[in-house]
Formats: sequence, C-alpha cells, structure tokens
Amino acid sequence: MHRLLLLLIAIGTALASASSHAADIETKARQAFMIEATTGTVLLEKNADEIMPPASLAKLMTMEVVFDALKRGEIAMDTLYSVSEHAWRTGGAPSGTSTMFAALKSQVSVRDLIQGVVVQNANDGCIILAEGMTGLEREFAERMTRRARELGLPKSTFANSTGLPDPGNLMTLREIALVARQLQVAYPEFYSYYAQPEFEWNKILQRNRNPLLAFDIGVDGVGTGFAEGSGYSIVSSIDRDGKRLILALGGLASDKERTEEAKRVLEWGIANFSSRRIFAAGEVIGQASVYGGEVRSVDLIAKEPVDIFVAVDNPERISARIIYSWPLNAPVEADRQVGTLRVLSGNRLLREVPLYTASAIAVGGLSSRALDALQELLFFWL
Repeated sequence: MHRLLLLLIAIGTALASASSHAADIETKARQAFMIEATTGTVLLEKNADEIMPPASLAKLMTMEVVFDALKRGEIAMDTLYSVSEHAWRTGGAPSGTSTMFAALKSQVSVRDLIQGVVVQNANDGCIILAEGMTGLEREFAERMTRRARELGLPKSTFANSTGLPDPGNLMTLREIALVARQLQVAYPEFYSYYAQPEFEWNKILQRNRNPLLAFDIGVDGVGTGFAEGSGYSIVSSIDRDGKRLILALGGLASDKERTEEAKRVLEWGIANFSSRRIFAAGEVIGQASVYGGEVRSVDLIAKEPVDIFVAVDNPERISARIIYSWPLNAPVEADRQVGTLRVLSGNRLLREVPLYTASAIAVGGLSSRALDALQELLFFWL
C-alpha cells in the first residue's frame, strides 16, 4: 500500500511569503504554458493539455530525434544526404512553404540541414533529414512518435517531419514546451543554433524566423507555428538575470499578436518570479517506516538541491508531500530510491523530486520483527 506524509512545517517556515503564483496575468492566447527550465516549476498554464496541431513546432521533435542520433553516433555532422523529388516538391522551392531552397538531386550535410531547419524553418531540410536517416519520411515520423513516448510525452503523434497539415500531427502545448526543454538540457552544443541570426544556402540569405530574437531581452530560441483553425503559436526561451524560462503560447490571432504577447508574458515571468531553495542536497527531508529492521525508520534525502521558482510577493504557502510504498521491508540498502517529494502550490503540482535512503538498515532481531508484525496487524484492523 502507499502511505502519504505531509511536510507543511518546514516548507511553510521557509516560504511563508512565497507562491508559484504572482499577480495573475491574463493572456490572449487560447493555450499557454510556462516553466522555469532548471527546476521545471510551472509558472503559468491555460488549456495546456488540449490536443492541437503543432504545425511547424513539430520540427522541435524532428530536431530532438536528429540531435539524439548525433549524440549516439548514429549520424555525423558531415554526413551527406540527397535531395529527393519528394523533399524538393513538398518542402522546397516549388512548395511555397518555408524552405532552405535545397537544389533537387544535390547533397547537403547534416550540419547545413540543421541550420536550414532551425534558422529558416525549412520544410525541405526536415524531409531530407528524415529520408536520409530512415529511407521514408513516414518511417521517420513513426520514430518521432516512439521517441515522444520515450521522453514521457503520451499525447504527441506525428505523421510527417515538418508539421505540414495532417490529422496525424498532434501535440499539446505542455508537451511542446517539454520538448523545447529537452533540446536545451540534453543537447546544449546543438541548441545554440536556435540563436543563430541568419543562414545562407544556395546563395539565398534568410534571417532567423523567431521574431523575439530581434528584441534585446535575452531570448535565444526556439520556434513558431501556424495552423488554419488553430491560429499562431510560439515557443520561446529567455535567459536573463540568472533565470531561464520556457514559454509556449497557442491560438493567437496574428503574427503581430503572437510576438507582442510572448514578449509581454516572458517579461512578466522574469519580473515576478525568483528561485528559492527548500532543501539542500543530502538534507534529511523526512523518514520512511521500515518493517523488520534494527531501527523502525530511515531518513530520506534528495541527491540534488530542491529548488523551486516562486512569486516574489504573494503570501500563499507552498506545501510538500512525501509519497512512498509503506512500509519498507528490511534489509534496506543505502542510496536506494524509495519515494518521491511532491512540491505543490495549493493543489497544483510544481515539481517532483526522487527521494533516496540516507543509510542502510539491517534486519532486526526476533523481538523487533514480532513488534512490527503486531503493529502492522493492528494497523489493518483500524
């Protein structure tokens, strides 16, 4: 069974004037989701789990698959891929869509294709990568869906590598933002391409399609999208004043509104939230009961500091809960993951942190095991 422990005193004392909510902000976006990138603390959410067509934001998952393949050595930056008829007609110059103007039957390196996709939002670049890596774009899209499941994204599905209209392309704004965070955390050496101001291919120079890069506010990525019926969308990351936020907005009415709203909400996030440490790495957070051990409980710790992002001026209290399977059976190994710390603002989950045993607990003597058995029996009779 599971036993739930509430940790209110320690958290309330440390953060009596803190909350994950500053003065609420209204947004014109139909969907909104913002997190602090380091801790994953949720700062804003509005219809974040509605399924929507991602449009060009699907390219974030395309790049995640490509970056993962590079990191594992499956492909290399100098690997060359050919421009097929399908890539040229569907995503190239004849398509009338965002393109890097790759020439039919030419060869393009992975390095240049990445820049085409990331900087120019190039549909032909996506298809060339997809066909080069798997043979068929459809098979690459299936790989994107499998990779989404590996990353813990249950709602994302893909029918192509570009996000061009297809009923099989579906994501939520929350999952889009989490893919953006994955790009930053797992592939910092590749994520830097998202801040590249321009890229030239086939003697055609194009500026970065991310409109927020033009403002000196600390934005360094990541992408935009548009779908008929769903409106304009954007995912942006800002790194300023020692804070990194990731914002995703969807359902906006125009390109202008998208840019203005994203800038406004990002500025609000930077101004209204700050980092607070609620537990240090290795600090005892609570105890778990031990059945049949030489002692009857074991201390629980987090391996990393437990930091959250909270509003600077709101009196709402933060609470925390330890969840673990009760009781632990002796012997208990040291450094064993046995539970989770859940940090909440009201009923809203801010972040989850794995908890580990701080020490080993050996099997106790006969008398201690008998006492534990009696207490367990009484517990179930209550």
